[in-house]
Amino acid sequence: MERRAQLDATAVVLLIGCCALWGLNQVAAKVAMAEVPPLTQAAVRSAVAALLLWAWAAWRGIALFSRDGSGRAGVLVGVLFAVEFACIFVGLQFTSASRMVVFVYLAPFVVALGMPFIARQERLGAAQLAGLVLAFAGVAWAFAESFAAPATGPNQWIGDALGVAGAVLWGLTTLVIRATRLATTVPEKTLLYQLAVSAVVLGALAVLAGERPRLELTPLTWSAMAFQAVVVTFASYLAWFWLVRHYPATRLSAFTLLTPVFGLVAGVVLLDEPLTPRLVVALVAVCVGIAVVNLAGRPRTAG
Repeated sequence: MERRAQLDATAVVLLIGCCALWGLNQVAAKVAMAEVPPLTQAAVRSAVAALLLWAWAAWRGIALFSRDGSGRAGVLVGVLFAVEFACIFVGLQFTSASRMVVFVYLAPFVVALGMPFIARQERLGAAQLAGLVLAFAGVAWAFAESFAAPATGPNQWIGDALGVAGAVLWGLTTLVIRATRLATTVPEKTLLYQLAVSAVVLGALAVLAGERPRLELTPLTWSAMAFQAVVVTFASYLAWFWLVRHYPATRLSAFTLLTPVFGLVAGVVLLDEPLTPRLVVALVAVCVGIAVVNLAGRPRTAG
């Protein structure tokens, strides 16, 4: 239950690992979409991760179903989570994984703007806001080469708009967690709310949309689905919600700007996309921006 005012080495290592996995997630979702429709894919990964989380909690002796007054907030974050990923997965049909990851990571701005209304001590100063803007500007500039023309088709704007909507929903989810009793609930329970509720909501949406996944999947698709459900949705999200409970949300959100860079690197390595000088500029801008956000305003120690 202890909260820390600054990020320590444990938090930094977990954050970088999560960001790398989230960057790869967009590529995995795009690969699996050739055989598994978007809403079905999102529903399956939530359902599988929910079962794994339940087993994990049972093994660790963590009480997930005790009454603690978090029910309404839990359902709310579950619905937000479901709609967020519905936007992202449907949007990937119209835009590239690289563009999607950029728009989704507008979420830190939503958190930075909303957190002062929840925790005044997490208000960002001018220097910290400048660092956040610098980091995101570097990432956005790295992708600007494809902004001038819709490389993925005339409906690319639909995918881009859904990416922005997903970012707003992700930011709102983080704010709801911090503003309600979920802030003092064990992270496993917070995550279970999101996974269980989203599995039901996304499954219902998949049925309403008339999605029909293939019965026989290739090993590549199975691997992409397993990566999303086990590594990303179960393990990395559990780590993220633990971080949200113990560290300042605005500083955590600044680090998530690394994810678009990891996503672009994944595209270069796995999808043979070109490595441009803009990527190098983005990496430098993100590192400098994160340093400014986390060091500006840090209290000085005597001696």
